[in-house]
Amino acid sequence: MMDWSKLQSRAEKRAPLAQLFAQNPTRAEDYSLRHGDMLFDFSKTQIGAEDRAFLVSMAVDAGVEARRAEMFSGAKINETENRAVLHTALRNMDDGDLVVDGADIMEGVRETRGRMAEFAEAVRSGSHKGQGGKITDVVNIGIGGSDLGPAMAVLALAPYCDGPNVHFVSNVDGADITETLRGLDPATTLVIVASKTFTTIETMTNARTAQSWMGRVVKDTGAQFAALSTAEEKTAEFGISSARVFGFEDWVGGRYSLWGPIGLSIMIAIGAENFNAFLQGGYDMDCHFRDAPLDENMPVWLALTGIWNSQGCGHATRAVLPYDQRLTRLPAYFQQLEMESNGKSVAMDGTALDVNSGPVVWGEPGTNGQHAFYQLIHQGTRVIPCEFMVARHGHEPELAHQHELLVANCLAQSEALMVGRTLSQATEIMAKRGLTGAELDRQARHRVFPGDRPSTTLLYPLLTPFVLGQIIALYEHRVFVEGVMLGINSFDQWGVELGKELANALTPVLRGEATDAGKDSSTRLLLSYLRD
Repeated sequence: MMDWSKLQSRAEKRAPLAQLFAQNPTRAEDYSLRHGDMLFDFSKTQIGAEDRAFLVSMAVDAGVEARRAEMFSGAKINETENRAVLHTALRNMDDGDLVVDGADIMEGVRETRGRMAEFAEAVRSGSHKGQGGKITDVVNIGIGGSDLGPAMAVLALAPYCDGPNVHFVSNVDGADITETLRGLDPATTLVIVASKTFTTIETMTNARTAQSWMGRVVKDTGAQFAALSTAEEKTAEFGISSARVFGFEDWVGGRYSLWGPIGLSIMIAIGAENFNAFLQGGYDMDCHFRDAPLDENMPVWLALTGIWNSQGCGHATRAVLPYDQRLTRLPAYFQQLEMESNGKSVAMDGTALDVNSGPVVWGEPGTNGQHAFYQLIHQGTRVIPCEFMVARHGHEPELAHQHELLVANCLAQSEALMVGRTLSQATEIMAKRGLTGAELDRQARHRVFPGDRPSTTLLYPLLTPFVLGQIIALYEHRVFVEGVMLGINSFDQWGVELGKELANALTPVLRGEATDAGKDSSTRLLLSYLRD
C-alpha cells in the first residue's frame, strides 16, 4: 500500500503560487501539456519541481503503467467482479482484434455498432416509421450511466442535433416521465429502454408507464420500443423485436457505457457520422494515454493534480467549472464518474485505506456559478481546487463578442484565485472612496481575497463531437490513474446495493402489505407519517 505520509509532508511545505511563478519565469510552459489542439495548464497548482518528480515516481511505484497495459489488453482488473474493463474497446477504431477469454470481442463490437448506425439512420431518415408516420421524438429511459452520459452528450452536441427531438427520463418520481411525455404524440414517438438486465426497478417502472401511455393510441406498442439490454428473453416479453435490441458485455460499466449501445440516443440525435467522430475523439485520447510517457501524459497529470490537492493537501472537494453552456450536465456526469468509481474505503485486498479516497466532485457552468457559489470559492475558509475548461471559439460566430466575454471571465477567475487581494490593496481601494480610520479598516477587510488557491484550465478549439470524446476519455483515464494510485477497484459500485435492497423491503410496508417490525424508531416514525 502507498505511503501517503511523504506526499502529505511535501504538501505541508508547499510554496505559495506567487513564489513558484517568481522563481520560474517559464513555469506556465513547463507546467502545461498539449495534445493535438488541446491545452492543459496545471501551473496554478502548488506543485514544485521536486514535487512533480515525486508525484511521477508515486505513479510508477503504484504500477500505473503496468495496470494501464493490463486494462487495454483485456485483463480482468475488475477483481471483485472478475471482469475485464474494456469501455475503450467500444471506441477502438483500429482494425486489429482484442482477445478476451479466447474470443475476439472486436468482431461483436463492430457488428453492434453497424446495427446501431443502420437503425439510427433509418429513424432519422423516416424509413423506420412510427404507427403515425415519421418518428419525431425519442424518449430514452434509463438511470445512472444509462441516462447521465447520453443526456449530457446530446445537450453538449446540440449544434449537431439534426434528427428527432431526444428526451430523457431517469427519475422514478412520476413527475419526470409525466413532464417528458406531455405534448408528445405516442404515434410518432420511439422509446428506448436502457437496462442491461431489463430489471432495473426505476427504469422498468418508467418503461411500463411509457408503454401504457403509448397504448392509448398505438396498437402495437412493442413496435415503437427499442432496448439496450442483454436480456433478450425479457425484452421479447415486453414485445420488442430482437432487431431493435442492442446488447453489451459485462466488461462495460454503466458510467463508461455511452460509447456503445447506451449511446444510441446520441447517434439518433447527431447521426452516425458525427457519432463516429465522437468515438474517434475518445480513441485519440486512448492512444495518447496508452503511449505517452507519464510526465508528458495529460490524463496522468490531471490525476496527479487531483492526488496532490486531495490526498496531499487534504482538500475535500473539487469544482468542475466548464465555461460552456452546452456542458451544463458535464459536472454531474463527472461527479458520477469519479464518486461512483473511487468512492471506496477498502483497497483491492479488502484492507482499510489509510487515506481518504475520492473528493466530492461538483460544479456548474460559468458564468452562472460566478453569481452563485464563487463567493465561497474565493473568500470561504475552505480551499476548493477548481478545474476550468473553455473553448477558443463558440458555435455562434455572430455572437463572438459574447464568447470573448465568456473566455475573459474564465481566465479572470483562475487569475483571481491565484493572486487574490491583500489587505493593503483593499485599504488603498477603499481609501480612494473616502473612507478613513476604523471604518476604512473594517470595510477593507471584507474585500480581502486570500488568493493562492489552486486551479487547472483545459482549453480546446471548439466543442465538436471529436473534442467531447477527447474530454470524456481524458477524465475516464484520470479516474483510472487515481484509482490505481489509491490501490482500489474503480470499476465496481457495491455502495449502491444496500439502499436498493432496503427500498425493496420498504415498498410492501408502505403499501400495508408488511409490518415495520425490526425497523429503527426513526424509520418507523417516517413510515407512520407517510401511511397516515
